[in-house]
Amino acid sequence: MNATETIEAYYAALRAGDPLGPFFAADGDREVVKFGISERLVGTEAVRAGLRGQTETTTDWTVESRALRVTEREGYAWFSDDVRLCWTDAEGGDRHEYDTRWSGTLEATGRERPWQFVGMHVSTADDLRG
Repeated sequence: MNATETIEAYYAALRAGDPLGPFFAADGDREVVKFGISERLVGTEAVRAGLRGQTETTTDWTVESRALRVTEREGYAWFSDDVRLCWTDAEGGDRHEYDTRWSGTLEATGRERPWQFVGMHVSTADDLRG
């Protein structure tokens, strides 16, 4: 699996409600970071806990990649994408929809999942205050 396939698998896992934590590298000698639309998570455990919470409290994800660009070089990859992102709040039933911008970095790990995220940033130009 190459870096592009890993990103596409992450999108598919998000749609399916599958665990997302394994897509992120263990900290080792660096700190993994994930910026979401409304949060900043630093460290593998914080990222994985945040993603578990997201999976438990949301349903019915739509993830439509519109401009995925990936570059791989010597064990690292970086990407950008424009993604239509929608989900339903499992508790209140509210539907959320955003045009988002994604960027991030992956590292070739040589493990069961050959490429893992070491950084991800998801943002939107939308006003979150509603």
